Amino acid sequence: MITNIDILIHQPIHFERGKNYCVEAASGIGKSSLLHFIGGFRTDYEGAITIDGRNIRAFSADEKSALYRTELAYMFQDLRLFPNLTGYENVEIVNQQTHFRKKEYIRALFEQLGIAEKWDQPARLLSWGQQQRVAFIRALCQPCSFLLLDEPVSHLDDENGKIMAEILKKDQAERKYGIIATSLGKTLPIHYNQHVQL
Repeated sequence: MITNIDILIHQPIHFERGKNYCVEAASGIGKSSLLHFIGGFRTDYEGAITIDGRNIRAFSADEKSALYRTELAYMFQDLRLFPNLTGYENVEIVNQQTHFRKKEYIRALFEQLGIAEKWDQPARLLSWGQQQRVAFIRALCQPCSFLLLDEPVSHLDDENGKIMAEILKKDQAERKYGIIATSLGKTLPIHYNQHVQL
């Protein structure tokens, strides 16, 4: 279980489990890169990122794999959905590996987020906002110490942003993870313990 993440690249940043952080910067400054660095997807930086005091550059491939399965859940800015899989199949491809959620729970989230009718439609036929909601549900199907959300409401209207926030508040209260969300002006409407400016 991860309790904290420390970053020292251009500036020192400290993230604690159970707290919420909004990372803000103009386009192209490095918000998405920061999240990729935390997960070890990219290593093209100078400085250090430590997870519970250990530099992630020292993690073995197996340790990084375990990190993705149990400690870090992602909603990527580019979403990374499979276009020919249905909305549900895109979620279940993760849930089959984690066995974390029941099908009824997933269906309930589709209904809450207003995309119940997209359950069995290929992702390529969904709007970007609908795809964002599918990617969000998929991220909730992974156990984690930190949930990393890259511009999660950029293509959502205010009402759907509020629904997403309410789902997160309830889930976070139960699981006690930390949230690191990036924003380019439009911010996920939850309480943030700290706003981080890059």
